[in-house]
Amino acid sequence: MSSKYEVVIGLEVHVQLTTNTKIFCGCSTAFGGEPNAHTCPVCLGLPGALPVLNKKAVEFAIRTGLATHCSIAPRSVFARKNYFYPDLPKGYQISQFELPVCEHGHLDIETEAGGAKRIGITRIHMEEDAGKLVHGDTADTAGSSFVDLNRACTPLLEVVSEPDMRSSDEAIAYLKKLHQIVVYLGVCDGNMEQGSFRCDANVSIRPWGQKEFGTRAELKNINSFRFIKQAIDYEVERQAEILEEGGRVVQETRLFDTTTGMTRSMRGKEEAHDYRYFPDPDLVPLVISEQWIDQVRQGLPELPEAKIERYVSEYGIPRYDAEVLSAERPVADYYDACVRLHGNAKACSNWVMGEVQRRLNEEGIGIDQCPVTPELLAGMLGRIDDNTISGKIAKTVFEEMWKSGDTADAIIEKKGLKQVTDTGAIEQIIDEILAANPGQVEEYRGGKEKVFGFFVGQVMKASKGKANPAAVNELLKKKLQG
Repeated sequence: MSSKYEVVIGLEVHVQLTTNTKIFCGCSTAFGGEPNAHTCPVCLGLPGALPVLNKKAVEFAIRTGLATHCSIAPRSVFARKNYFYPDLPKGYQISQFELPVCEHGHLDIETEAGGAKRIGITRIHMEEDAGKLVHGDTADTAGSSFVDLNRACTPLLEVVSEPDMRSSDEAIAYLKKLHQIVVYLGVCDGNMEQGSFRCDANVSIRPWGQKEFGTRAELKNINSFRFIKQAIDYEVERQAEILEEGGRVVQETRLFDTTTGMTRSMRGKEEAHDYRYFPDPDLVPLVISEQWIDQVRQGLPELPEAKIERYVSEYGIPRYDAEVLSAERPVADYYDACVRLHGNAKACSNWVMGEVQRRLNEEGIGIDQCPVTPELLAGMLGRIDDNTISGKIAKTVFEEMWKSGDTADAIIEKKGLKQVTDTGAIEQIIDEILAANPGQVEEYRGGKEKVFGFFVGQVMKASKGKANPAAVNELLKKKLQG
């Protein structure tokens, strides 16, 4: 893109809430199922059926608002957003317009190019999802489309940012931060493939120094970070080419084609008045007390930013370790449990980030399925501390714990893995090794210090890895220098 244009990006993120039932009825929100199995007169939009607000969905909205530094409205109103589409049986969507539940928040992000930056959040409002169109893909169904209303009335939060982002990198940093927070809170499962977390991006460009925004295009329903970045970058280039050629960017809604990496026009962009919003007469205003807000605030988990600072200041581990360990709440919970049980935060972080994560990746499972519990890992680390086993032997013990679920003590006893700390026994092995390798002894004493590693290896081999490494090094140096 020509360097004379500044990019302006605002994001609208739809967060599907993890309630068991829908926002205005008692139907299940479970993913999948036979088409139209999770429906009732309310989500089918049948005449006379009245919506009833799901209290848990409101609690999740408050929780998200507090975690993103929003003010929670004491009074908010549901509105009807009127438009026609086959998967919207009522002919309108219940949403919020003038009086949303949360407003005026922010998220702090950081990118390599731009450093730290605060992105404003205009509003977070509650709404219901629409259904889904399934297009025929067989000889019998080609040219036909089918409506599945299982998803209709599923509870959503729409998180609307300020147009504060100036690159696709900033947009992705914001999205990843928001994604991490809603998953940490437990309000969303974050599954982008199933549409639980999806994004519309409003993209425009303007000459540097111009205060007025350019004409924006809205990129709809993109469900992966990689595709969102690609779509924004393509759209920026497309708009710049139009302006460079003397053309005019048209305000419209565009779709991103993942196979071509290009956006294409879908329809003209609607404005608020096109939807003819008005308060829903079937739903009373939502009133949220300070007492309820305080109750939700007290139940918030420690969020990633606070966790990172605690790990660095209280545990004394490097910031990099803290960021990795706090990235996912189950991993952080596992690590915290290990530290509580063992005490050495750095040793715990080394093992959780090292052997534990390696085996999880190999098995393709999450830490909630890890067969080595924090109690087992802490027990093994204790045996390293008291010199029962060495760090090298510990890896063998860990593998056995992973397979059997036995304690470190049981495995050490059963496999005979106890470390040799008897200096007399180690000294005897060293004497035998030195006697068998007089040439290497002369090389070392002649200044070739790299040979020292050879002797260490031979001693460890002769002891089947059980000799205490610190004792081996100390005794070897004395013998070789004597």
